[in-house]
Amino acid sequence: MPTVRRTGAFRVVVYPNDHRPAHVHVISARCEAIFDLHCPDGPVELRDNYHWSVADLRNVARELNDHLAELCKAWERIHGSV
Repeated sequence: MPTVRRTGAFRVVVYPNDHRPAHVHVISARCEAIFDLHCPDGPVELRDNYHWSVADLRNVARELNDHLAELCKAWERIHGSV
């Protein structure tokens, strides 16, 4: 499971055998969330949340949007075109 970005206490993962649409899993010690990327223009959209607080999700979404181009390229590198 390729970690495509690390930020603070969480990592952003793209699973190689995962399905479309382009999305990332954001994982910390006790939490996971899945965000659809809406490449290439975004913004990211929360699909599933497992134990993240609303405030933390806002911060994660902001971070993902700030690095959207990089995340879309990572998805494309692993899965082919978005």
